[in-house]
Amino acid sequence: MSLANLKESSQNLSVENEIPFNFSISNYPNPFNPTTKIKYELPKDGFISIKIYDALGKEITTLVNDYKKAGIYTTEFRAQSSELSSGIYFCRLVGDNVNITSKLILAK
Repeated sequence: MSLANLKESSQNLSVENEIPFNFSISNYPNPFNPTTKIKYELPKDGFISIKIYDALGKEITTLVNDYKKAGIYTTEFRAQSSELSSGIYFCRLVGDNVNITSKLILAK
């Protein structure tokens, strides 16, 4: 898949001051078309990555690949590429001693 045709945003839309107790990741709306907001919570500072994968495990794009302070963040995934079909995708947050996945449903 050509990432040149994939429009995505990796900018933080918001940061909350509250420090969460656990790592978590979720998205809203779900199902989505073509944009979904991804909320992730980090209980400690560290380097994290958030990537989107298709149902076969192929990496679609990287949304976050950076050092973040503990907190609650929101970013956005825009699936406006004509190469992305309706179906199930996965959003994976990986960091120091954490690897969690959330299911995203793209409904075109």
